[in-house]
Amino acid sequence: MFGLIFGPVRLVFKIVGIIFSLIVLYFAFTFVQIWLTGRTHSTANAQAILVFGTTENNGTPSQELQARLNEALIVYRAGRAPWIAVTGGNRPGDVYTEAGVSATYLEAHGVPKSRIIVGGGDDTWQNVESVAPQLKAHGLYSVITVTDPFHEFRAMANASSQGLSPIPSPVENSPTIKHSLWRYYLKETLAVGVGRLIGFGQLSSWTTANHISIPFGG
Repeated sequence: MFGLIFGPVRLVFKIVGIIFSLIVLYFAFTFVQIWLTGRTHSTANAQAILVFGTTENNGTPSQELQARLNEALIVYRAGRAPWIAVTGGNRPGDVYTEAGVSATYLEAHGVPKSRIIVGGGDDTWQNVESVAPQLKAHGLYSVITVTDPFHEFRAMANASSQGLSPIPSPVENSPTIKHSLWRYYLKETLAVGVGRLIGFGQLSSWTTANHISIPFGG
């Protein structure tokens, strides 16, 4: 009698345990991918550099944004790509956009205005979406993605999802290391894990609708 009752119960618990283990393994694997990609510095050339936006301060790049722009300048001056695409919108009350501030900074450091593609966007998906049509219109598909190490994998995944071929160039010595990095890696693991299941475009729509943001990544 008890065997008839507890047999199915044990089976249910076993199935639940297997599912839980698979979920843990999936996110652990995702975390490792994010960690390793953030430490991968390719020396390959590309057709353009894609800089992901982050905060600006009344027309001046924040330390985090400046670090990304300086990384882009290093890549550009090395002759690895002849174009730079900058992204990032603005927050309520802001006069300037992250992309606009980035473009001004790059021009001030010797990049011709004609070689800068200016986009916008409030998150990673929208960042790519804002410049992908312009890049493709110029026949530019391979991009060197510049962002913080913990954000590099998701940035590349979003670029790939929109028809671009990304090459990693995470920022070395990013000012973000002063923050609690483990929190950003955990958030990125969740964002990438969910994004790969439901689609990064759908994830963007959901986070936008629910006013959810991921610091320094978007």
